[in-house]
Amino acid sequence: MILHYRRALQDIINNRYLNAVTIVTIALSIMIASAFVLFFINANDIIASWKKGIKIMAYLKPEVSEKQLLELKQKIQSFSRVQTFMYIPKDEALDNLKRQMRRQSSLFDNLKENPLPDAFEIRVAPTAKNTEDIETLASEIESLGAIEEVEYGQKWLGQFTNVINLFRLTGYALAGLFFMAALFIVANTSRLILYSRREEIEIMRLVGATDGFIRAPFYIQGVIQGALGGLSGLSALLIAYLFVSSNIGHGMSAGISHIRFLSPLFSIGIVFSSMFVGWLGCYLSLQQFIKA
Repeated sequence: MILHYRRALQDIINNRYLNAVTIVTIALSIMIASAFVLFFINANDIIASWKKGIKIMAYLKPEVSEKQLLELKQKIQSFSRVQTFMYIPKDEALDNLKRQMRRQSSLFDNLKENPLPDAFEIRVAPTAKNTEDIETLASEIESLGAIEEVEYGQKWLGQFTNVINLFRLTGYALAGLFFMAALFIVANTSRLILYSRREEIEIMRLVGATDGFIRAPFYIQGVIQGALGGLSGLSALLIAYLFVSSNIGHGMSAGISHIRFLSPLFSIGIVFSSMFVGWLGCYLSLQQFIKA
């Protein structure tokens, strides 16, 4: 094995340019594919965080009586997907708005009457796991007689989910494309090295060297290429992640501003996958060369 490793390292040194191209290609493939995975993980975390704390605003019709208000509270409380709810009178809502818009207080100077309606702020229970559950709850609340309008950001939430799904399909396609590109370049690099050593390989076969003995250094070389490419790609992604995470605006909410990197176990899996790509490229090239 020491002889095989020494021969593999010697081939890498002797063919520095070809191996550098292979390692860079694997690194770029790993970095781009892992970047999509990282985006999906954090986007799913953000969506899950929003769904956990999602609120439905139910705006009441004008001049709702105390009796109707009490009935509304009882009906809203009876819905299984409602975690908590709070009644917000229109005067309190206007005061909250003024506090939030202190720098634009001049907008309220000529306000003759309160334009805001009374409302219920309803927090959705964690049992509502998807958009369909939230839509069902919103429809049930909107069907109540004293409710004029229900709003929970359904349009932007649906659009954001659609964008995530589109990026997911794009990520799968790009990952497959870069996998094939890396495999092609690894196979061609191995083929070029094999042709440069064909006389040596023929002599080894004449003196009784087995196919396994001949192939072992090339397999090791492919695995080393894959490992170096995987580590380089993850390192570049980590540097980009640290740069982005340290420069995210402080004005964003905690659910958005806190992004996480790939887990150590997942990162190890990526490196092993890149090593497999290096081995597979060598294997395909050797199969064709040995047959020839």
